[in-house]
Amino acid sequence: MDWHTLINTDRGRDHGKEEDPLRRNFVQDADRITFSAPFRRLANKTQVHPLYEHDHLRHRMIHSVEVASVGRTLGMKVGHWLEGQGHLAPGEASKVAGIVHAACLAHDIGNPPFGHSGEEAMGGWIEEQFQAKRALFDDIPEDKRVEFTPLEGNAQGFRIITRLEMYRNQGGMNLSHAVLGAFTKYPMTASTSKALCEANGGKAPYVGAKKFGVFQSEFDYLQTAARALGLPEETAPDGSAWWRRHPLVFLVEAADDICYNIVDLEDGFSSGDLNLKQVEDLLDPIAIPTNRDITSYSDYERVSYLRARSIGGAINACVEAFIDHHTAILAGQFSDELIAVSNKSEAFAAIKDCARNRLFTAPRKTKLEIQGRNSIRRVLQGVWPVYEALAAAQWTRDNLPAYETQLARAFALDLRDVTDAYSALHSLTDFVSGMTDRYAVKTAELL
Repeated sequence: MDWHTLINTDRGRDHGKEEDPLRRNFVQDADRITFSAPFRRLANKTQVHPLYEHDHLRHRMIHSVEVASVGRTLGMKVGHWLEGQGHLAPGEASKVAGIVHAACLAHDIGNPPFGHSGEEAMGGWIEEQFQAKRALFDDIPEDKRVEFTPLEGNAQGFRIITRLEMYRNQGGMNLSHAVLGAFTKYPMTASTSKALCEANGGKAPYVGAKKFGVFQSEFDYLQTAARALGLPEETAPDGSAWWRRHPLVFLVEAADDICYNIVDLEDGFSSGDLNLKQVEDLLDPIAIPTNRDITSYSDYERVSYLRARSIGGAINACVEAFIDHHTAILAGQFSDELIAVSNKSEAFAAIKDCARNRLFTAPRKTKLEIQGRNSIRRVLQGVWPVYEALAAAQWTRDNLPAYETQLARAFALDLRDVTDAYSALHSLTDFVSGMTDRYAVKTAELL
């Protein structure tokens, strides 16, 4: 791959249009994401603690802003190194930083209510309908069913930014190629990922194949961006095309890893699930050393200060890891996470063990996740009859029966593009994925 091509900030809809030098495309991209409704809804979506009442605990929007801040610094540091090595022209470090910043802002924009448990609830309910051969579900081809079981927030995010939000069905937010590339952790469809894993004994042969990042309905947008960026194109055993990751994906992923691992501990302290010593023991190996006298700090201030120094230490470690593996990354052959190959890998492994054993199993969180799962299932079950009735009406909205018309009106269901079973299921998952935690509970109670 070539860095000059990789930072191509042309847009699919405005190919060749000259950029405003005072407001570059990647800056406009960040603004479009920030002002979008899906981004605003992240303010009421779970990060770790569902339906939080503690004002200091993170939600998805705060997490996304923090990830974008860390990503911008990673991009600037790596960009500065690339300039020094002659890979980029002088002054282009800020462009790399801006691309990573915008991609980080959007990285969770497709996540459903109640986080990963929400994804599992949606995918589980849909799988049950496939197994029961329920009307319409049985009409969806096998290669498209894998897009919904499990449901994938990364692909839903790509759908939002390239189709649903802003210029609907005309490129969505019309983000620049480089930002789309940096956003897409898994540059392939679900059926391609499945084919690659099956051919490799059930294991992903490449880090970008662990999941999938695009639905078949948005594949053309991925293809356009990938080819404009010069990403290496591959062919899966089923004959489908996929691409190696954009190098800046690794920085977006690292920013996310840094934030959720470190700040989860800070939130764990704020929620009372961890004490000061536990947090200090986990973060001290990561934090940048300091001689500052903090004996007068409160426990909360000590944790916040330690969190800041730990983020700084983790950023430095990931930049070093990127530089060390730059040749493999640029060749599309690096198949790991920067955190995992950094000199802080053992410390982060300890943090993940703590989160898995103490934070993610906290009683309050567990009870609220049960509430969230059941709320989502009730919404799916209660709204699907609209689509069954729409199919019976030959996909004509004006011919819906009275109750289903009321349902569609009450929840402002967007049925404009629903013309078959596949688009119907996407419309349903668009609706539920877009919900906030509180709105999902409220809708479930109404139904």
